[in-house]
Amino acid sequence: MVENKENREGKYILWLSELSKSDVPLAGGKGANLGEMYNSKFPVPPAFVVTTTAYNYFLTATEIDKKINEIIESIDVDNTKELDQKAKLIHDIVVDAQMPEDLKTEILESYDSLNVDLSSMQSSPSALTIMKNSREPVFVSVRSSATAEDLSDSSFAGQQDSFINIKGNSEVIDKVKRVFASIFNARSIYYRKKKGFKNMVGIAAVVQKMINSVKSGVIFSVDPVKGDNVLIESVFGQGEGIVSGRIKPDHYVVSRNLEVISEDIADKKTAIIRDSNGVTKIVALTEEKSNQRVLKTHEIKELADYALKLEDHYKAPQDIEFAIEDSIYIVQTRPITSFKSDVAQKEISGKLITQGLGASPGVASGIVKVIHSMEELEKVKKGDVLVTTMTNPDMVVSMQRAAAIITDEGGVTAHAAIVSREMGIPCVVGTQNATSLLADGMEVTVDGFHGKVYEGKAAEAQAVEILPIVQTKTKIKVSVDIPEYAERAAKTNAYGIGLVRIEGIIADSGKHPLYYEKFNKLNEYKDSLKKGLTIIAEHFSGKEIWVRTSDIRSDEYSHLPGAVEIEKNPMLGMHGIRFSLKHPEILKAELQAIKEIEDKAQFGIMFPQIISVEETKAAMDIVKEVGVRAKVGIMVETPAAVMVIEDICKLGINFISFGTNDLTQYTLAIDRGNEEVQYLYNEMNFAVLKSLSRVIRTCKQHNVETSICGQAANKKEMVEFLVKQNIDSLSVNADSANEISLFVKELEDKRD
Repeated sequence: MVENKENREGKYILWLSELSKSDVPLAGGKGANLGEMYNSKFPVPPAFVVTTTAYNYFLTATEIDKKINEIIESIDVDNTKELDQKAKLIHDIVVDAQMPEDLKTEILESYDSLNVDLSSMQSSPSALTIMKNSREPVFVSVRSSATAEDLSDSSFAGQQDSFINIKGNSEVIDKVKRVFASIFNARSIYYRKKKGFKNMVGIAAVVQKMINSVKSGVIFSVDPVKGDNVLIESVFGQGEGIVSGRIKPDHYVVSRNLEVISEDIADKKTAIIRDSNGVTKIVALTEEKSNQRVLKTHEIKELADYALKLEDHYKAPQDIEFAIEDSIYIVQTRPITSFKSDVAQKEISGKLITQGLGASPGVASGIVKVIHSMEELEKVKKGDVLVTTMTNPDMVVSMQRAAAIITDEGGVTAHAAIVSREMGIPCVVGTQNATSLLADGMEVTVDGFHGKVYEGKAAEAQAVEILPIVQTKTKIKVSVDIPEYAERAAKTNAYGIGLVRIEGIIADSGKHPLYYEKFNKLNEYKDSLKKGLTIIAEHFSGKEIWVRTSDIRSDEYSHLPGAVEIEKNPMLGMHGIRFSLKHPEILKAELQAIKEIEDKAQFGIMFPQIISVEETKAAMDIVKEVGVRAKVGIMVETPAAVMVIEDICKLGINFISFGTNDLTQYTLAIDRGNEEVQYLYNEMNFAVLKSLSRVIRTCKQHNVETSICGQAANKKEMVEFLVKQNIDSLSVNADSANEISLFVKELEDKRD
């Protein structure tokens, strides 16, 4: 029987028998849920909660509360270095503070009370005769239980610290203080501020008799990705390996009438155990044991039954942790913070690189950043794909910047999966080989629905039905980077291709252009480009295909053989036309590849990063030297090109194409890869629009065709502006070609 609320609010210690799900303010989410399950006759190991009352008393009695508040108020959470330093300062203040004697006494008396058999712990220890003898202290877990944790709209997975296999009075007191301190971890402060919680969120500590697990795992009463069956993941030993993602678990799918639908038995390799001395160890499993099925069929069904009963009890899908020693114990439950019930999704067709488990639904693409250590997290910028062996709570800040996440290890209940689902970030876990197959600079598409990772960008890889364009006066073209996607892009029936970035073909070849130059293999380079361009041309036979010569920054494709050392500021460094003119033999090989297939399409050659008349003339002279008959144009993506456009037109170029990504970046002095200034990045800025208008007007005076191939061409507000300026063509993503053509037709009809 749960004690009257008023009689409990001043207590430092509450037992599970005294708690229910309404006691989050006193016991935190974890503690309240454990009490609710205990009193509902679920098999929960005995535990007591060091309450939020005790936590607040600890802060005030030690007089550290005001100092902590002052430090927190001064923190800029987006300044990672400052956040880390001040969080560590607070942590040390809390851990170094002396536990008040009266609170310490209550905690230790309660700890001693846990030293009874599980079978005898059926009520509050106050109703039991406590045997004061020389028995050995028991092992316990000391887990955080924050008042904002495990709520229906916010899973604070891994945000506070928890400790397992703790034994002895001094260790218990130390770990309770460390749980208190963990509410001020850098990741916790950051997470709470981003979620809108106040700084001084309450926290409790759950001290629970430790199950010496032979098996353990996690159950979802509803598959968080597919939204249907019960999902169970399990490993040998203790459950920390599965939640952290350290061990890839067995994966069981069970119908809601308790039939086992499928099993995926993992190669688990290791287990986390407690040895005879009480030390937590990671041990290697024999090959036979590693590939052995963890759960028996009757255990799978019993666990699924508990999951469905807990879901019914809480009237919401549940995320449940279990441990098995001599029997099954439920050690935690919380609402699933995000899952999809309507995720029927066609699989992407593309070049598959690796696959694992779809852990967080969605599809996203970006540049790969492989993280081997915490020190490398700074290289993850907004929109990158974070690739690592496994995530941990200290990675949350960087995870929030990522467009998608891929891990070698873990299951759909690992930290990476839980946090990714809440953030709405597509995630694939348990690939086993992502960190070895993927490298910094690669572009990939992550399909979190099906657990697959594809080469290339999502814009070309999305499994969306391609509809043909409608005819408009403004030519609608498409952009194609990967030869394998040309067939799909051709279904748009677009006028042609307004941009082919040959970097996609270069990446597929596996070598940097400088490699071919260094080892005198430029003919091989030419042939690889010719092969890729031929595939594209076959699907756009007789149509225009504008090919941009290579533009590889030193921080792109740096993993390829022959790549140079990354410059301090690659965006402003040796790339684009300046690289091509410094390495003319590489440029000639690119032009020769086009020359040898000129009969297959109407090719155009675009030079990137032009800043002067001299550069343009030098590049055009090399075109003449190679003997290419293709049209010649430039990318207008620097303010310098805007300013000298008339003189460049007088050289006899055939076309220009706006690269609005870089033009916006250079015009506004904003690094488009720096998240700190993204709020200022806007292609519709007046200065950018004025540049576009000026160039179009000047080009028309000299009969030079105008186009755009930047991502802004897919935005209707930019399209409307450009159509009003009488731009000649737009190069858009294949997925949006039909929609953009309909919009252009509407604009043209109004104008006419």
